[in-house]
Amino acid sequence: MDDSPLNHLVLIGVGSSFASWLFYHLYQEKKIELQKLKEIPVFKPDQHLLKVVKASPHKRLQYVAVEGMVQPDGEPLASKFVPQRFGVIQKIVSEEHCEHWDSTSRSWNSKTIKRNETNDSVPFTLISPGAYIADASVKVHEPQKASGSYLERVYFKVRHAEEGLVDIVVQELSGEKHVKMKETEELLHVGSTLTGFGEVVLEKEQVMRLQAPLDNRKYILMPTDYRSFINRHEASASMWKSLAAVTGITGASLLAGVFFGFFGKQNDKSK
Repeated sequence: MDDSPLNHLVLIGVGSSFASWLFYHLYQEKKIELQKLKEIPVFKPDQHLLKVVKASPHKRLQYVAVEGMVQPDGEPLASKFVPQRFGVIQKIVSEEHCEHWDSTSRSWNSKTIKRNETNDSVPFTLISPGAYIADASVKVHEPQKASGSYLERVYFKVRHAEEGLVDIVVQELSGEKHVKMKETEELLHVGSTLTGFGEVVLEKEQVMRLQAPLDNRKYILMPTDYRSFINRHEASASMWKSLAAVTGITGASLLAGVFFGFFGKQNDKSK
C-alpha cells in the first residue's frame, strides 16, 4: 500500500518529462518556421516594389510577402445581412441541425446538413495604406486557392425549430427531428489590411500580380499586417518553450524526490 503513492509520483514524473520533450520538440519546429518566415522579403504595394520587380529576372519575385489595403477593382459586394458593409469576397452558409432516431441504440443522433452555400468574389487589388491615389498596386490572383483565415464573420444567427403537436407526431413517424438552423456570413472587407505570401509578377506597366508560387510553396493570405502575423508566431513559440520548461522542471523534481526518498529509506534500513 505504501508503494502506491510512490508509483503514482513516478508515473507523473515520467509523464511530465515526456511532455517536456514533446513541447520542446514543438518549440524547435515553431522556431525553425519562424526563422524561415523572417527570411521572406516584405514589401508594400508601392514604387519601391515596382522597381524591384522590374529589375528582377523575368520581372518576377519568386516568394515575398506583400502587405496592403484591400481595394475592389470595380463595384464591391454588399453584405446580405449587415447594412453598409462591403467586401470583395463573400461566403454565406446555411446549415440545418437535425436529430435522427436510431432504432438499434434507441436514441436520437445529431446530424448537420448544409442546405445552402454561396461563394462570391470580385477582382481586388492591394494598395499602400493611406494612399489616396495608387501609383502602384498588386492584384490578388485567385484568392480562393490561398490558405489562411482571411474572412471575417459579420453575421451569425441561430433559429430554433418551433414544435407543435402536429410536428411532434410527424417527427415520431419519420424518425427525424429538426432542431435549429444556422446562418453565417463572412466577408473580406474593403479597406481591411491583408498580407499575402506568394509570387509577384509584373502584369502591366504599373500593376503587379500576387499569385500562387510555381515552386509549390504555400500561397497564403492573412487578414493582418506582417508584424502582427510574426508576433503571433513568436507568442506561439514562447508558449511551447514555457510549457517545456514547466513540465521539465516538474518531472525532474518529482523523479529526484522519489529517487532520494527511495535511497533514503534504503539507508535507514541498512542502519
